[in-house]
Amino acid sequence: MQPDPATTPQKDLHATSIERAFAILEFLDGSRRGWNISELSRKLRIPKSTTHVIVLTLQRLGYLTLDTRTREYSLGLKVYGLGRGLMKSFSLPERALRPMQWLAQVTRCTAQLAVMADDQAMYIQKVEGPGIIQFDSYVGKRTNLHCTAVGKVLLAYASEQKQEHILARKSFAHYTNRTITSPNLLRKELARVRQRGYGIDDEEEELEVRCVAAPVYNQSGECMAALTIAGTIGQIREENIDELARYVIQAADKIFRFPEEPAGPATSGVDTIRRAP
Repeated sequence: MQPDPATTPQKDLHATSIERAFAILEFLDGSRRGWNISELSRKLRIPKSTTHVIVLTLQRLGYLTLDTRTREYSLGLKVYGLGRGLMKSFSLPERALRPMQWLAQVTRCTAQLAVMADDQAMYIQKVEGPGIIQFDSYVGKRTNLHCTAVGKVLLAYASEQKQEHILARKSFAHYTNRTITSPNLLRKELARVRQRGYGIDDEEEELEVRCVAAPVYNQSGECMAALTIAGTIGQIREENIDELARYVIQAADKIFRFPEEPAGPATSGVDTIRRAP
């Protein structure tokens, strides 16, 4: 039920408007496309007139941008700026930078670091690979757990209670014919992630793209983040996944264990892959 302006205290109306503004921002943050005002109104169950006012205000302030051709809104650069500001006060992205630079060079893929944010993964650091191929991601971007390598790792190494809480309320968006859309299948996949020590996105979020991710443990042995490489199926070939996973794991280990040293050469042999503690 929508609040009645005639009976709702002014301070509550202000709070409701702020909540709706954040609902719009968070919805667009988790979307892969822009949305027009009518769609936002229906999807978020906010009156169209109210949606119109909030969206125009957010656009004027720089938090939303309008595609004049489609009349669809998406996040503006000011939101990106807020994310960058947050990262300046968060030591993990800075700590991970050198190992990630090494990882991007040795694999020639884009290296990214993500943490759990509610029931999504959020990128907090990114290093482009040396090649010409670049990926449409950025610091502060959120992505799904069920169809990404970082998401599977973060979920696999979360507590069983947290896993089940997320799985019980999560919708499984279908992106390709490889996307896992069943909770039971995802549970089996998470078990495989823990068994081998890394997660894979095998064209599950986007065709022609593969990712390999490993958990980042802090000094207490807790999984704080997931480190991943992203590349085309030509860069990350099926027969090379184990080898590339060793590089990802070694770089992930360097972030907290030896932050003052650059990552060294990866060792050989599948038996060197770290298992879940």
